[in-house]
Amino acid sequence: MARITERSALVALGLWLAFSAPAATPADYVASVQRARSERVEQLRQMDGYLALTASGWLEPGSNSVGSAPDNHFPVSGAPAHLGVLELATDGQVRLHLADTRGITVDGAPAAIDNILRTQGSDGKQRPTRVGFGSSYLYVIENGAQRGLRVKDNNAPLRTHFPGFDYFPIDPSWRIEADWVPFKPSHTLKMAYVTGTVSDTPIAGKAVFRRDGRSYELLPIEEDGRLFFVFSDRTAGKLTYGGARFLYAAAPKNGKLVLDFNLAENPPCAVTPHVVCPLAPPENRLKLAVTAGEKKFDEAGK
Repeated sequence: MARITERSALVALGLWLAFSAPAATPADYVASVQRARSERVEQLRQMDGYLALTASGWLEPGSNSVGSAPDNHFPVSGAPAHLGVLELATDGQVRLHLADTRGITVDGAPAAIDNILRTQGSDGKQRPTRVGFGSSYLYVIENGAQRGLRVKDNNAPLRTHFPGFDYFPIDPSWRIEADWVPFKPSHTLKMAYVTGTVSDTPIAGKAVFRRDGRSYELLPIEEDGRLFFVFSDRTAGKLTYGGARFLYAAAPKNGKLVLDFNLAENPPCAVTPHVVCPLAPPENRLKLAVTAGEKKFDEAGK
């Protein structure tokens, strides 16, 4: 009887170790992480990315003046002193009335005095109207019922001299195989944004993993065939950005998926104030210090 008990204990220990162990590490793992990090930085440096953002703000109902003069509702450096007025209608439509069309383009063509501006649409698949002036252009975004102004300049120092990120040392033990637990039916996750808006997002399941003998869960959003995790941990606000970090994972296979925290990313709003980002929902605030991935962005400290 004692022999059976001992064997059972050994089997249980083996199962526990298998469940807690990091995912099998590829032979060139460190090099692959370094390559992924370099590719991410190079992608951020591409033209028209969020590193080119130079101004932003939320439109108020009615008239919103735009230009480089300080008396504008939206002061925008590099623009004519009084570029024009953005009119936000009650139905969410935005029109731009230009003070002067000289040197101004709309989607690359000479501008008219009066222009209806497209947003990216509620599904994010529409290209917003670009109003160009000098090396900059403005466009309008849509976030629920809100409409916001964004200005980009591809000559912005943050884009042309982006310093990159600081990282925790690459640690293969943070490449973790997790169990995928599907929800039937799907659940809803409330995602809050830095603007204060909240959206109900459907989620198909959760990732369950172990670290240092304890079990943890993360709830993902499905995005372009991948799982997208918005999470925070006990390094948040100290070593990492306080609002959240992002982590992407391939779709689960045979009830398993790999969470590689060495690839955890800063959200755009950790780098520039001109972006709307989600905050880590309470369900994804890990009571664990994830000492892997990107550290808090510090442009001056590089």
